[in-house]
Amino acid sequence: MVIMIEVLRLGHRLGRDARISTHCGLVARAFGASGIIYSGDRDKKMMESVRAVTREWGGPFSIVYEKNWKKVVRDFRGTKIHLTMYGMPLEKKIGELKKKRNILAVVGGEKVPGEIYEMAEYNIAVTNQPHSEIAALGVFLNEFKSNRKFKNARLRVIPQERGKKISEN
Repeated sequence: MVIMIEVLRLGHRLGRDARISTHCGLVARAFGASGIIYSGDRDKKMMESVRAVTREWGGPFSIVYEKNWKKVVRDFRGTKIHLTMYGMPLEKKIGELKKKRNILAVVGGEKVPGEIYEMAEYNIAVTNQPHSEIAALGVFLNEFKSNRKFKNARLRVIPQERGKKISEN
């Protein structure tokens, strides 16, 4: 079964979150999500950084801005999963989650609105300890082991024990 996973990054703040939001996009892409939607402040530079990686390393992967995160959650047709340290342990729910076809994985920012806990069908924790949204997203997506071969890649890594080797396609 093909699983489509979109990521919603809540509350991006200009001047403070560019690196965090960029890394959410990079992790989402690298681990097989089809795209990321982010809310908060519009940040064209951050969006272009993620698009540039997609151009070089392949896709498909989309990044879009949506001011109203509630609309994204409300209109999403599929299963809404909020990644939070306060949720149910991932290892207890992963079997159930792998049966879902379309997933919206929601990751927070500085202060997650309380409403998201009610709007999500699942509140899932990769750990019940403080951690980053990037870590939560990476661990969550890794559980799905989706196809990580990218179309239209200009660059690719040649795996080796030592050193770095990149091939241009």
